Amino acid sequence: MIRALHKYTGLLASILLLVLALSGVALSVIPAWDKLQTPALSESGLSVGELAARIATHYPGVEQIKRAPSGKITAYFYADNEPGAVVVDPATGQGVSDYSFSPVVRWIKDLHRSLLLGDGGRLTMAAAAAALFLLSASGVSLIARRMGGWRKALAPARGPFASRMHVDAGRLSIPGLILTSLTALYMALGSFELLPQDTPQPVFPAAVSGETGLPTSEMLALGEVPVSQLRSLTFPYVGDATDVFTLSTNSGKGYIDQGTGEMLAWDSAGIWQKIYEFIYLLHTGEGAWLWGLVLGLLVLGTAVLATTGIFMWWLARRARPALPKGVAANKADTIILVGSEGGSTWGFAGTLMEGLMACGHRVHTAPMSRFTPEKYSNARQIIVLAATYGDGKPPASAKGFIDKVNALQQAPAARLAVLGFGDRQFPAYCAFAEQVVALAKEKGWQSLLPMDTVNCQSPQDFSRWGYDLGQALGHDLELSHLAMQQHTHRLKLVSRRDFGLELQTPTAILRFALPRTGLLARLGGRGWKRFGAGDLLGVIPETSNVARLYSLASGTRDGFVEICVRKHSHGLCSGQLFNLAVGDEISAFIRPNPSFAPAKNRKPVILIGAGTGIGPLAGFVRANHRQRPMRLYFGIRHPAADFLYGQEIGQWQREGKLENARIAASRLQQAAYVQDILRLDATHVAEQVKNGAQILVCGGRDMAAGVLQALHEILAPHGLEPARLKAQGRYLEDVY
Repeated sequence: MIRALHKYTGLLASILLLVLALSGVALSVIPAWDKLQTPALSESGLSVGELAARIATHYPGVEQIKRAPSGKITAYFYADNEPGAVVVDPATGQGVSDYSFSPVVRWIKDLHRSLLLGDGGRLTMAAAAAALFLLSASGVSLIARRMGGWRKALAPARGPFASRMHVDAGRLSIPGLILTSLTALYMALGSFELLPQDTPQPVFPAAVSGETGLPTSEMLALGEVPVSQLRSLTFPYVGDATDVFTLSTNSGKGYIDQGTGEMLAWDSAGIWQKIYEFIYLLHTGEGAWLWGLVLGLLVLGTAVLATTGIFMWWLARRARPALPKGVAANKADTIILVGSEGGSTWGFAGTLMEGLMACGHRVHTAPMSRFTPEKYSNARQIIVLAATYGDGKPPASAKGFIDKVNALQQAPAARLAVLGFGDRQFPAYCAFAEQVVALAKEKGWQSLLPMDTVNCQSPQDFSRWGYDLGQALGHDLELSHLAMQQHTHRLKLVSRRDFGLELQTPTAILRFALPRTGLLARLGGRGWKRFGAGDLLGVIPETSNVARLYSLASGTRDGFVEICVRKHSHGLCSGQLFNLAVGDEISAFIRPNPSFAPAKNRKPVILIGAGTGIGPLAGFVRANHRQRPMRLYFGIRHPAADFLYGQEIGQWQREGKLENARIAASRLQQAAYVQDILRLDATHVAEQVKNGAQILVCGGRDMAAGVLQALHEILAPHGLEPARLKAQGRYLEDVY
């Protein structure tokens, strides 16, 4: 409910809020500008009577004196039958500059208050202020949920850039936005006379002395009022003995006899008037220029929030693709239920649908909120793809799912598979998916395969799970997921090094030049993205539209794009890559892969790989300019045939980028695999892990399984286990 209120209020009112915020920011500068424009004038000990006398000396035709909240004093007068206005120095009464009011400022004020449309515009802007309050109040709750509770509401934001910006801007701006919206609503009520009114309105005196000519400096009523309290002093009409001085101050309003200087009538400002003026100061900063600037900066966050909010909504819309046409629920043998917040999980559902349908399955896909087991009469498996919102809450498209499962008298006959989507950096990683699994177990729902997770939308995690799902279903299932259509660039091959030919396992290290992109392309977001080792290079084969993903062995800082490729029999993309000659080009794009990268700290890193899995690991070592402790365990077939990066490894050790390298060769007389050299180095591995080391594993599925078993044996005696390290983000895999 709160999420829907926040999203749709923001979308509907976004343009109005931008106008309200940007015009408000412009107006917030005016008090400070007035302060800068106002001469450093001393008012200390000066009375209104003395000020009026000084001004009258220079401007005999003075009609009114006004003091602005900034302290600027303006005198309005007639000279030679022409009106004039000057900013005066109260120390002398002499004008220091002509007074003029900017029509631009007036236009901005009218825009901010009423959209230049009168009462209708004022009502519209009042509605915008109400929307701003709703957005701010709901935003506070949503930030707390997203960060994992109120206690963690101020913790560093994580996730995609736009999402982090939205949270950070909200946390900085929300106090100011709530204050601004509430004060704006109060002032709007006042402008429509819906609040109590007690503006000072003294009764005009029925009789005056009829005398004239008493200098203002001798008037007791004016001599008792300091200039700092003045708002305005209006002089009597020249030659009219029945007219009076009208004095307005911070505390009230009164009339003064021009002949005796006596206060004839006075009305003090009421409590409601003082409240209104205080709220006006809070909203505008007039009279407190520094607060105005602070408020302007806080309100400026509205523009950031509106921009990032619309961008996130657009990404969510874009992330939900058109799904392949499935079958009705009662005709499907496979039901896919999707729990998604931002929309990206639907893309994975589409990829899964295509893969299952290619294997002959009849598939029906729906949101988790539409879970209706009575319609799944022919279903043999139900697959749940569940993201997690905030601190473990169900995502938008999974509302009511838990309640529906709880209400079941009997678990569905179809077996259940659950795949959780999340970001391991968040404390409630895949917590909703875990809740689904726990409830299913409680209900006696038969499992198709154990729950698995996808970290940061990793296509590798999804592909690995797809392989396991296929095995459970009795056939090969290859899931190659791309979030959306990618814009490619042409990459030219500049060098290649070949390995493994003697062993009939042809492998190559291919290095491409960075593509050249023009300024317009970069400004349009189509320039070559920044990348690092472990990110993915998507390569489009010449006769296919389906990209193949390769882990990068280089980063932007290296100045080239490098991958390791092994030629597979009947491999379309690997065959084309392996046949490239220097100077040939490919079509490719960069895809970030934040789920497989060393943590940003100084703790040790243990790199484990085999074959072409050395690619990203070599890139991590190459980028280790701060010389954090790194140790490499690398499995090859024969040192003379497929020792990828053999020369560089020695160089990296001499440069201090690599602490040590242990190599296992399976085709030597004393054959060894990478898990064997891990066991030989068990004491050091366990010690490093106890000291906070992170483990990164890259390579084939069988190798990764052997490494996992070896590490379990190594760490168990020390009270450690790989599963816990995975949950902590300290055990990462890039497995194919």
